[in-house]
Amino acid sequence: MASAAQKPAVSKFAIETRMYIDGSFVDGEGETIAVENPGNGETFVELPGASAGQIEQAIASARRAFDEGSWAGLSDEDRIPLVRKLVDFFLDNSERLKELAMLESGAPVSTVVPAQIDMPLRQGYEIIDLYQQLPATEDNPLPMHERVSGKGNVVHSVRRYVPVGVVGAISAYNFPFYTNFWKVVPALITGNTVVLRPSPLTPLSALIFGEAAEAAGLPRGVLNVIADKGAEGGIMLSESEDVDMIAFTGSSQVGKAVMAQSSETMKKLQLELGGKSAQIYLPDAVPQAVAAAASVCLAHAGQGCVLGTRIFVPEGDKEATMQAMAAALEKSAKIGNPADPATTFGPVISAAQRDRCERFVKLAVEAGGKIVSGGKKVEGREGIERGFFFEPTILDVPDNKNPAAQEEIFGPVVCVIGYRDLDHAIEMANDSVYGLSGHVFGKDVRAAIEVASKLRTGTVNVNGGMASAYVSSGGWGSSGVNRERGPEGIRVYQQITVLNVQNL
Repeated sequence: MASAAQKPAVSKFAIETRMYIDGSFVDGEGETIAVENPGNGETFVELPGASAGQIEQAIASARRAFDEGSWAGLSDEDRIPLVRKLVDFFLDNSERLKELAMLESGAPVSTVVPAQIDMPLRQGYEIIDLYQQLPATEDNPLPMHERVSGKGNVVHSVRRYVPVGVVGAISAYNFPFYTNFWKVVPALITGNTVVLRPSPLTPLSALIFGEAAEAAGLPRGVLNVIADKGAEGGIMLSESEDVDMIAFTGSSQVGKAVMAQSSETMKKLQLELGGKSAQIYLPDAVPQAVAAAASVCLAHAGQGCVLGTRIFVPEGDKEATMQAMAAALEKSAKIGNPADPATTFGPVISAAQRDRCERFVKLAVEAGGKIVSGGKKVEGREGIERGFFFEPTILDVPDNKNPAAQEEIFGPVVCVIGYRDLDHAIEMANDSVYGLSGHVFGKDVRAAIEVASKLRTGTVNVNGGMASAYVSSGGWGSSGVNRERGPEGIRVYQQITVLNVQNL
């Protein structure tokens, strides 16, 4: 049930605007958060954000709930059905979630919204199934001579997996429900309590988690949801002695700040940060590169950390490939209102992000690059006179040192770079502070795997990617710490206790 701050005319569904703290819905007592629709630039909901005092209450509630054992002390047989009910609630409200994703993130209803909602909901049940497959204890691989002590006692040594404690979950704006979901569900299923704090640009996809907690019957304090206008909520979670772990998705710059803020209390960290991923097309796969720009730009206007924004092709094929790439992009990119099913290309999240795209295109040209297509704000077009649109852009850059090839732009801008040979392509692909993902395309699969094995990045996709609850992802270098999804994405929310036992 939404508060009076809601503007119901924009949505056929209720929009939750209240915080959820210690098992109760409360109106925020802090600064007002104005939620903009990136498709038209208009504020469609205003809600009072959480105050510093309310953030402290949320942390204290999660701490109490964990320490009292009302959640971590439950058996799997008692805890799993409650988490399943949480996922059931979201499934029952999937249409509502899809509309929220469109309204607050600008995701086109025809393309990205299903990926924003349908995929995480399917994976929610898979997370539960995967957790049930993982043992709570595992034997350490002692050699035979260590299994009996010098006194003749039989020795047992096992690893026990236990909850970390209180998890501060800080999510991103590009896939808000997905990043909220992929922190909350693994954290809860492993017995942790959670304080969820979303990006102030997309708070609504998080506030609905309070409703889910209520519907699922989670014990008081197990899941708390707060939203605040600035950075205070994230800082307080990162610095608090009562928070044991931070799970954060966002930029590398903010991730480094989170790491620094957490250092005093030596928190466990799971950080999924920025990327500048490479797409390498072997000579026998150059025709496949024609679709490369569209695959990036039409994926939520390029706002994805794993997207292959650096496209490497043989130098001799570069010019023809760029022209074909531009033609394919022009044909497939239907710029328009995200609510229109015909739209395939929507806005970036904000005016500031649109300006960032424009600034990097200018820097790329100043450093010797050329605009092949796009390169400017979308202005004066019927139906999208307002909103935060930037043209899907292909840049011809002379080398990997170009600013547009080194920095994460987080928008619909790709760089095409020619390589002399595959060693040159690998060298340039690895010339980055980032290491989140990578893509290699080749008809000769053995050759493609050989190239892929030399890329310094957390994930490499050969001739196609994968988004699965059973397969983890995570970054190297400035792209992050630890991993999400897969067994590692569950184990990261657990600590290891080694138990050594001998008989007397």
